[in-house]
Amino acid sequence: MTNRPGDGITVALIGAGGIAGVHLAAWLALGATVRVYSHDHAAELVRRYGGGEVVATLDDALDGAALVDIVTPTFAHHEVVRAAVAAGCDIVCEKPLALTSEEVAEMIAECAAAGVRLYPAHVVRYFPEYAAMRAHVAAGGVGRVAVQRFARSGSRPARGWFADASRSGGIVMDQMIHDLDFARWTAGDVARVFARQSTTEDSGDRLGVVSAQVVLTHVSGALSYVTGTWAAPGSAFRTRFEVTGSDGLVHHDSAEHAPLRIDGGSAGEGRGLLPGTAFTESPYLTELREFLLACTAGGPEPRVSAQDGLEAVRLAEAANHSLRSGDVVDLAAAGTAGTAAAVPTSTGAPA
Repeated sequence: MTNRPGDGITVALIGAGGIAGVHLAAWLALGATVRVYSHDHAAELVRRYGGGEVVATLDDALDGAALVDIVTPTFAHHEVVRAAVAAGCDIVCEKPLALTSEEVAEMIAECAAAGVRLYPAHVVRYFPEYAAMRAHVAAGGVGRVAVQRFARSGSRPARGWFADASRSGGIVMDQMIHDLDFARWTAGDVARVFARQSTTEDSGDRLGVVSAQVVLTHVSGALSYVTGTWAAPGSAFRTRFEVTGSDGLVHHDSAEHAPLRIDGGSAGEGRGLLPGTAFTESPYLTELREFLLACTAGGPEPRVSAQDGLEAVRLAEAANHSLRSGDVVDLAAAGTAGTAAAVPTSTGAPA
């Protein structure tokens, strides 16, 4: 049998909610021995995926583990990170790393002091269409990035803690942080953030629709428009992006048959798809393999760092501040620490 990168490696999977299944499946495919700890649903998760060992306590899960994968609700991340640090384990943690940038900075400092790695699971960086787009843009395929548009929509989550912004961070922190992170990855650091949100009322058992838009003004001068929607139950999941630059554009719509199209620019003539991209492997498997090899086999650093996770939370934090205040939030004025400065505007538009 071919050796797999996880052979002989013990992973502690903490949490058994919605995202835990794809993580467990990936670890099993990588050959890891997985211990699962959760207050609820751990046994059901292990039965469904045909692997893993349910353990009774967090300490049992961490004992002797090389790596901890945290897939608990966001508000519980820091507590588990601290336990993993005390056990000397490297850490993969679902996005967002925490609900505030202050808490994320504490987590990073605690991991650094203990000499353990911390990686945020910003999986959209591993989705093949997005990864191909970023490689195309980074290679100069659209020239200088001018305008980016990202959209993400799906059914509004039904679990109670998602509806409590104090525990989930709301749609911006929980859902849109994927595209906020990606926008920064492709167009660079952000100077200003402006956001608006609309919500329809719940009707009986039917949840209302939540939609938000965040406008990022990058230090480079590029603009990113990021839209997120939690739609009615049963709504199809859909993602879209379009990156326009001085020499062309690249765009994707998950509702289209063709996964990625390029118009104009150096690679756009005569073909509509990026060549040689196999859109087959689970991005969760790709992501966790990259983390595993970095932690246990001296592999290259993953494409996403703890600092990237911190910056993503800062962007979401700034957007939520803008939602509450109606102001543009000036990140440049705030520097790299502390609360972002609000810049009142009379028009309600980004300056």
